[in-house]
This record gives sequence, C-alpha cells and structure tokens, in this order.
Amino acid sequence: MVDHSGRGTRSSASTDAGRDVAGQPGVIGIALAAVLAATFAQGSWQWFATYIGVTLLAVVFSLYRLPPWAPGLRSAYVRNLVAFSLVVGLCVAIALAPMMQRWAWLLPMSGTRDSCPLLGAYESVRAEADLGELAGGAGAALAEAQESQSRTAVADCLSATTTLWLPVYAAGAAVLVGLGAWAVDRARARGAVGGGGAAAGR
Repeated sequence: MVDHSGRGTRSSASTDAGRDVAGQPGVIGIALAAVLAATFAQGSWQWFATYIGVTLLAVVFSLYRLPPWAPGLRSAYVRNLVAFSLVVGLCVAIALAPMMQRWAWLLPMSGTRDSCPLLGAYESVRAEADLGELAGGAGAALAEAQESQSRTAVADCLSATTTLWLPVYAAGAAVLVGLGAWAVDRARARGAVGGGGAAAGR
C-alpha cells in the first residue's frame, strides 16, 4: 500500500533542515579556529593568508544560513547575526592583512608606517657591524646580507603594525555585514508579509 500523504517527504525535508541547522555551529567553529590560527601566526603576513580568508568566506557564505528575521535584540536571529558578522569580519581582516602590510593606501593612518624604514636602515648597519673584519673582503655578500636584514626588519615592523590595526578593520567589516544582512532580511520579511496579506485579500 502506497502512502500518498507526503509524510516521507516532510520527514526527509525536516531531517535535512535539522542537519543543516546542526552543522552551522560547526562551520562557525572551524572558521574561528582557522582565523585565530592565522591571526597568531608569527612573522610577516604572506599572501597565503589572503587565500585562507577568501576560502573561509566562501565556506561561511555557502554553508551558513541565518534564521528567519525576527524583531527584538534578544531574538535568535540577532544572536546568529552577531556571530555571523563577527566571523565574516575576521575572515575579511585576514584576507586583507597582506595587502594592508604592503599597500600604504589600505593602512594610511599617520605614524603607523614611518618608523619601519628607519628600523630597516638600522638593521642594515648592524649587519655590517656583525660581519666585522669580513666586510672588507666580501662586498657582494655584505650587500646581500644588509639587504636581507633590512627587508626582514621592515616586513616584521609592517606586519606588527598591521596586526595592531586588524581588529579595527574586522570590526568595521562586521558592522557593515551585520547592518546589510539585517536590512535585507527585514525587507524580505516585510515583503513576504505584505505579499501574504495581498493574496489573502484576493
């Protein structure tokens, strides 16, 4: 005897929805763990951090779904929105970090980058002093060592400065994402209510 009541379909849909909801905290946890690991990485910000940030953004946007919009600051929607926005903000900051370190227009705050070239020059002089008597007979090697030490010092200085400003960029991105998602979801909810009322009036 065939059951045409649709219970099997509804049960399957409910199970899939439950799995989707249950998997969302895991997605957020994985994203947070990866972002924190990248944040506390030592040394200069490398372009692989951009790849990590973009990958995490793709994962979060693909697998995470906010619950239906609901008014009130204590609603489940607002709690989920806050978590979602903060994670996206962190991912954006990680993706931007190598660019902020290398491109002055992304980190234009006065006094944030000025001391780094001076530190590089100091490391160049110190490299020459460390070589001592060997400096006279190894001009090419000395120049290479000075350049390497200077480049590393400047990169580390810019990396440290970038890390200090990352929370500001992450918070800014989180606020923009949160406000944008809230406005879009609120408009959709009101449109759905308006559409339902118009259909009922017919």
